[in-house]
Amino acid sequence: MELLDKLTILADAAKYDAACTSSGVKRRYQKGRVGNTASTINGCCHSFSADGRCITLLKVLMTNCCIYDCKYCINRRSNDIRRATFTPRELAELTIGFFRRNYIEGLFLSSGVLKNADYTTEHMIEALSLLRNEYRFNGYIHAKTIPGTAPELIRQLGLLADRLSVNIELPSSQALSRLCPEKSKQAIFAPMKQIAHSVQENRHDLIHYRHTPKFAPAGQSTQMIIGATPESDRHILHLSQGLYQKYRLKRVFYSAYIPVVEHTLLPSRDTKPPLLREHRLYQADWLLRFYGFTAEELLDDAHPNFDPNLDPKCSWALQHLEQFPVEVCSADYEMLLRVPGIGTVSARRILFVRRNCRLTFEILKKLRIVLKRAQYFITCNGKMAEGLRFNETSLRRSLLALEAKELPAENAQQLSLFDHTE
Repeated sequence: MELLDKLTILADAAKYDAACTSSGVKRRYQKGRVGNTASTINGCCHSFSADGRCITLLKVLMTNCCIYDCKYCINRRSNDIRRATFTPRELAELTIGFFRRNYIEGLFLSSGVLKNADYTTEHMIEALSLLRNEYRFNGYIHAKTIPGTAPELIRQLGLLADRLSVNIELPSSQALSRLCPEKSKQAIFAPMKQIAHSVQENRHDLIHYRHTPKFAPAGQSTQMIIGATPESDRHILHLSQGLYQKYRLKRVFYSAYIPVVEHTLLPSRDTKPPLLREHRLYQADWLLRFYGFTAEELLDDAHPNFDPNLDPKCSWALQHLEQFPVEVCSADYEMLLRVPGIGTVSARRILFVRRNCRLTFEILKKLRIVLKRAQYFITCNGKMAEGLRFNETSLRRSLLALEAKELPAENAQQLSLFDHTE
């Protein structure tokens, strides 16, 4: 099979993997090497660098052959599709060739499981070793770790890649046993634990030994599929919170289930991907990581799922109106972050400016604080915004109207870099 035919098959097979952002690593220019993760090359928005730039990654599978028969996966062994496998040399040459043509800035490498986890990982390691050592590639590499891989191979992979990830796939062990009977919860969490421990150990060694090789400097991430199984948002958010706390993950990615295969245990092909639900989970995930919220605060037994019509922060504020309005002239940073419409940058601006002057709504506008939501939840020197009158019912109605303007149209489609026109 021609190399470009393999690329077509294996790039298309990788498109359902969402966990490919590269934030968190700064690999700068080194003499005698090509590429870096701090360049300013423009490209398609496949990923984001540590400074927020959109960068382009070559996103492929090592192989779409797989020994597993996961019911939701298009690459499962029982599915009748074209199969292909890169040799390590082919993948390395393809990556460096694309880089030299300025097509890409890095590599996102995943794989089906060929023969077994160790055999597949050995081929991935060989490809990355060629890139790093023979071709002197110094750009960003994200590698997927296959559950069941031997610890020593994970160690080798982490020394070659900037970020590692292990896909948790489904939000519960019951769903995993039903849809992926050949996989186990323990096989997924074991490499997560090893990666977390190795990253922590490596940071300690780097402090004491200058030339210690870096192990996965951008940390690890994971991905779970949303909508293929009946778990609530509360269950999913608690799982994410536990992963962040226990394994120090950089990101949990949520992938709305796209019905690509027919099975009685899965939603039908006519089911629309739950893109809005995915969006709400990402918003809530942000609140967990940067705004000091906990999963217990955002959802409970009475409210196991997010309101699709309101963002999670507004929903929480409406359920806790006794904590508002917040006085911006005296509130601490943590309370400012709980005001709908005020983010981390806006909260820091408020804290800085109020040391030197008396805040007013006009000054807040000059600070570029977006008040269309925040005005309902704050006071300046004990006063609400001039002319603002509302009750709990009209407040909810106003927030819903604001949200409706910002949500995509009902017939909007998720953008894809892989759509094909006939």
